[in-house]
Amino acid sequence: MILLESHNFVIYSTLTEKAARPSSLDVVFVDFDGVRFHMSTPEKKTVIQLSMSIRCWDELALYGALDVLTREYGSLITAATEPEYNVTLQVDLEQLPADAEGREAILKSISLMKRNVLGAPFELAFGEQKKLEDSGSSRGQLMQIHYRDEEAIYIQAASDRVTVIFSTVFREETDRIFGKLFLQEFVDARRPGIQNAPPSIQNAPQVLYSNRDPPLEIRDLPGLRHSEDIGYVTFVLFPRHFAKSDVSFNTISHIQLFRDYLHYHIKCCKAYMHSRMRHRVSEFQKVLNRAKMETATTERKTVTGRTMISR
Repeated sequence: MILLESHNFVIYSTLTEKAARPSSLDVVFVDFDGVRFHMSTPEKKTVIQLSMSIRCWDELALYGALDVLTREYGSLITAATEPEYNVTLQVDLEQLPADAEGREAILKSISLMKRNVLGAPFELAFGEQKKLEDSGSSRGQLMQIHYRDEEAIYIQAASDRVTVIFSTVFREETDRIFGKLFLQEFVDARRPGIQNAPPSIQNAPQVLYSNRDPPLEIRDLPGLRHSEDIGYVTFVLFPRHFAKSDVSFNTISHIQLFRDYLHYHIKCCKAYMHSRMRHRVSEFQKVLNRAKMETATTERKTVTGRTMISR
């Protein structure tokens, strides 16, 4: 299995190309979870405008998304946002650092725009966990991010942990079966007695999976679905998963892509099985073709010696 990249490859590759050779640009593209981007050069070729639209912007702004963007991009954020988008950056290619390493860092940071916005509630929960631990309180606020149709992320800090719950919908029966198998592997990975399990697996977050019935943390929320096509995946993050800045960065980058990671591998698994089934059918057809009996053809003649031809 592969891990999906947290940065947007289109943004990174386009900025890298235009930084080397500026030219006019006007392109609209989408990322996971229906996030829409617009890159253009409305004024001049060396100034690229990057706008992003995400459906849960109001919720993310409530949990500190603007503060995270200001910290990461500062003066790149424009006061006037492009219509139909939530945030706009303006990148002056002439102002990029001259050294390759500094330029690479800035371009990579801009390509992490979606990751940084979605990471705001996680950073808030990690900070809240530390405060709850110092004050001795039990639980913090329950944050809800409705980032897809009928699907959401729920984050809640406690004095000793941060709980992250994903609700995901399986549109097809086969997706539900594959998803249950994948998620059961996540649940069983940390169980003792697993053969050939690396020692680091015991340091991984605890994973819980429930089908149809929501976890206790969100069971009292209004509007939750109770049907067979929905599942709930719970990650329990302990301080060791976000105490250090670099570990916290990787944790946020990986966990926010979990839903896309799961459904991506479900589709890959289905594609692989379909290819194997087509290969098996092709082999069976070869066997059947070899088993066909060859019918001998003999000429039939009349009394006068003429050959009879069937029409």
